[in-house]
Order: sequence, then C-alpha cells, then structure tokens
Amino acid sequence: MLDFSSPFHLILIVLIIVLLFGGKKIPELMKGIGQGMKEFKKASKLDDEPEKKEPETKDTETKASEKK
Repeated sequence: MLDFSSPFHLILIVLIIVLLFGGKKIPELMKGIGQGMKEFKKASKLDDEPEKKEPETKDTETKASEKK
C-alpha cells in the first residue's frame, strides 16, 4: 500500500500537482473544493434539523388565487 511517511513523497506529489494544474489554477481548485465542502456541511446540517416551518397547504394557495 502507499506509505506517505517520507517528506520526499509529499514533495513529489505536490510537484506533480503543480505540473499538472499549473500555479494559477491551484488556488481556484482549492477555493472550489472549500465551497463544495461548505455547501455539503450546510445541507447535511439542514437535513438533521427538524422542520419548524409548516408546509404550505392548498388552502393558502386557494386563498391567494381568490384575492386576484
């Protein structure tokens, strides 16, 4: 299996990533990963919370259409 205990391995991996993506693309890539993780955490937190707001019923939709 892969053993990344040596600093040489980490340096080699970082060098390969820089060569593949280029120096300018790496911050954009990391920003995108960070935003994705933030959205994932937000969505999972919302799923865990019980719904406090009552769902809209057809009665409110009917009342809204009657006002027109």
